[in-house]
Amino acid sequence: QVQVVESGGGLVQAGGSLRLSCAASGSIFSINFMGWYRQAPGKQRELVAVMPSGGSATYVSSVKGRFTISRDDAKNTVYLQMNSLKAEDTAVYYCHVALNGGSRYWGQGTQVTVSS
Repeated sequence: QVQVVESGGGLVQAGGSLRLSCAASGSIFSINFMGWYRQAPGKQRELVAVMPSGGSATYVSSVKGRFTISRDDAKNTVYLQMNSLKAEDTAVYYCHVALNGGSRYWGQGTQVTVSS
């Protein structure tokens, strides 16, 4: 069993910053991808950023230059630093963890609200 827990969401004014954290725990041998998705009201869930083990990050174009994903593999943790936030970044942000064996896990989601 694997648990994925996010933290760090909240309410921030446009132009502000937030840092999301996600920790995976449980029966983990090795993690392949760790990433962040988001889902705004009435919209489909979309990939925000993903980072493979030992690889380079990939971002959705709308957050490039503003968001930075990073990993601490010793702690099975992934972070999302979000700067210059915009109202359109408002969404529930979900952490996604893909193990090398193929299993995938989602966190419960954390709300990010950007006021304009």
